[in-house]
Amino acid sequence: METIQSRTGQGRVADAPSGHWVYRALPRGMWPYAQLARWDRPIGWWLLLWPCWWSTALAATAFARPGDPLLTLLPSPVTLVLFLIGAVAMRGAGCTYNDIVDERIDAEVERTRSRPLPSGQVTRRQAWIFLIVQALAGLAVLLQFNGFAIVLGLCSLAVVAIYPFMKQITNWPQLVLGLAFSWGALMGWAVEFGDLDGPAIMLYLGSILWVIGYDTIYAHQDKEDDAIVGVHSTARLFGENTKIWLTGLYGFALMFFAVAFAAAEAPMPALAGLVAAGAHMARQIYVLDIDNSDQCLKLFKSNTMVGWLIFLGLVGGGAWMALKPLL
Repeated sequence: METIQSRTGQGRVADAPSGHWVYRALPRGMWPYAQLARWDRPIGWWLLLWPCWWSTALAATAFARPGDPLLTLLPSPVTLVLFLIGAVAMRGAGCTYNDIVDERIDAEVERTRSRPLPSGQVTRRQAWIFLIVQALAGLAVLLQFNGFAIVLGLCSLAVVAIYPFMKQITNWPQLVLGLAFSWGALMGWAVEFGDLDGPAIMLYLGSILWVIGYDTIYAHQDKEDDAIVGVHSTARLFGENTKIWLTGLYGFALMFFAVAFAAAEAPMPALAGLVAAGAHMARQIYVLDIDNSDQCLKLFKSNTMVGWLIFLGLVGGGAWMALKPLL
């Protein structure tokens, strides 16, 4: 679908891919809700999911010993699926809430004025109802975990609630986004152990820095419009020094990840995934052109590869520890 949505007719949102399954499989009446939840842009829930899966995999391999049963060293498939469902639901709820708060601003920005609310495809009341439905789906997932994890998950809502307002009052809204999007780094550990320990905290801190980095790249798409409407971002703050800042953010993120792995006594092969992820981050910084919006979006989306590399490294480390006595 190539038509960009406006008040005169339905279509896709400007920064969504054309030909997406949402527009082929869903009736037209569902399109605005799919757009509110960003079902046509799955990168968001992937990025929300990765800290959850990292934490789950790190908890599974923590303090492993050679010869431990393989299944005990791999993340629980049930937990991974629950986190997947929760990430899709809560990312959708968060985006819906963000669109409700930012309706006026979105109407003034070229990339976002085709979203369902500013384009008049849904009312605010309909958006609120959809938000509640998604939040209830997320709550249903959360209730499958232990009491500590449930309370911890509910605490994240405070950060989610304030995020949309931060871009109007601070140059560091990406920091608040990092606090919210990295919460899963605490959750996987809490689900496994019923508490929080140093490895989960270190993983959380590293993830926050990673989120600030990749969302800075994303924010460079809108820096001109943001300046006009008074929206703040680290992209505007860092400006021409963005590559220097990214080097520091990604570098310290990797350091925190390595400390988390060491504190959890994760199997040594897990570091291979971390090294590969570091190489991918370095490439992002090297090729980045902050004035090329298409490239910024492409590099932002490529961070799902960072997620896969770290996760598979942890899973591979667990498998290696179980099979080590047989080698």
